[in-house]
Amino acid sequence: MAKSKGNRIQVILQCTEHKESGMPGMSRYITTKNKKNTPDRLELKKFNPVLKRMTVHKEIK
Repeated sequence: MAKSKGNRIQVILQCTEHKESGMPGMSRYITTKNKKNTPDRLELKKFNPVLKRMTVHKEIK
């Protein structure tokens, strides 16, 4: 019998500052998180190539 995947799920992180800038496009990253250890939404600082700086990316959906 195969083991189940566990508590790790795939999440999408989207830039919070990009919408307010008015520039076209968006900055998104895909990562995984452990649903058991971090039940709330993930928030990380990632590089936004359009704005050319580090910005806060929040988990969507």
